[in-house]
Amino acid sequence: MKVEQIYTKCLSQGSYYIESNNEVAIIDPIREIDTYIEKAKKNNSKIKYIFETHIHADFISGHLNLAKKTNAEIIYGPKSETKFDKTTAKDYEEFKIGNITIVAIHTPGHTIESTTYLLRDANGTDHAIFTGDTLFLGDVGRPDLSQNSDMNNRDLASMLYDSLRNKIMILNDDVVVYPGHGQGTSCGKDLSSETIGRLGDQKKTNYALRDKMTKEEFIKEVLNGLLDPPKYFPSNVELNKNGYLESQIILKESLNAFDANKVEELIKDIILLDVRNENDFSESHIPGSIFIGLDGRFAPWVGELLEDIEKPIILLAPEGREEEAITRLSRVGFDNIKGYLKGGVKSWIESNRQTNSIENIKAKDFVSLNSKFDLDVLDVRSQNENLNGSVNGSFNIPLINLSENIMKVKPNNKTYVYCKGGYRSMIASSILNLNGIKNITNIIGGYDKISFHINQC
Repeated sequence: MKVEQIYTKCLSQGSYYIESNNEVAIIDPIREIDTYIEKAKKNNSKIKYIFETHIHADFISGHLNLAKKTNAEIIYGPKSETKFDKTTAKDYEEFKIGNITIVAIHTPGHTIESTTYLLRDANGTDHAIFTGDTLFLGDVGRPDLSQNSDMNNRDLASMLYDSLRNKIMILNDDVVVYPGHGQGTSCGKDLSSETIGRLGDQKKTNYALRDKMTKEEFIKEVLNGLLDPPKYFPSNVELNKNGYLESQIILKESLNAFDANKVEELIKDIILLDVRNENDFSESHIPGSIFIGLDGRFAPWVGELLEDIEKPIILLAPEGREEEAITRLSRVGFDNIKGYLKGGVKSWIESNRQTNSIENIKAKDFVSLNSKFDLDVLDVRSQNENLNGSVNGSFNIPLINLSENIMKVKPNNKTYVYCKGGYRSMIASSILNLNGIKNITNIIGGYDKISFHINQC
């Protein structure tokens, strides 16, 4: 028996490759499916089943194309509704993979169709659970993301409580937990940085599994502090239910190189997305562009911040990374890439066109300045991060909520912007610039560096 977690860091997402006696099951595949096919081919094995823990909202699954290329059977849990052929598993229905068994356990709550898959080894011993977004390490799935459901958040939270206690917590403590996501996902609030754990440890440390917790306490704590769902989630659900193009087709249609003249001609009708690193963007960028760098949680932040998923995008990428950017955007359903600026921002500068910049300040210099003057300081971290510590006198607008709260930033005052490490604050600075707020300074290194220098004083 072989179990391998295939973790896609930029999505904070875990898919799984399970093999026994040359038969394979894949759980929650991402859109690019070659990795799964190559692993099976290398081992002379056949992909028999594709198990989906639920209809995903935060990424495009590879289930349809993987089934098309391997003739594998797609399995969803009870109450799943799709427009393609699949098998709807009954609660506790068993599926054989070689000499092991996978049991579909219906665990509604995150969504109505959410299903946990229990892996039993050749001896019939419970070995592992693949929990999708039902149970994370350190947290549980949000019950407010279900699309087109007649149930409200409290109803789903109540179901999640029952699923956890009646179907998951009854399993042995040594059962391995393989969750659908790790730290960074928008599908939970405060996940662990670990991506594989033991159920017994979760019973001891996960707030949602604590002993003697009432259902009302659970509902209150699970629903407390939730940010608005990312704007791209509904479109991803529809694609996962109804179908989509292969990622290779999207890549072929999107790899169009435009010169500076063409980009300038199109600029009013497209989103100009700068995916370089924050230092390069700060130093020089094209007016009207938004920064979301590749070297971070790139695709999820694009999905959370760009409201119009259909509006064409032209990429401003480091040379040689255009294909990477297109592929990663397709993982969250952004198939609307018109092309990229040939030669990148450098070609724009060489054509003597206008550029803008963002002022930076080192954390050490900011700490010194903030101790002497009453500064306007904007914290764009999440509410939970802010509650765990912040710069004295700062005001908090989480990045995901910044666009609709621009009016809270005083345009005539210099505003100092920080996040945890500097990635989100540069995104925020670019959004402020796009909305006409130019008098801003980004704090290099964010709260991590600020705290360090405060502690040195």
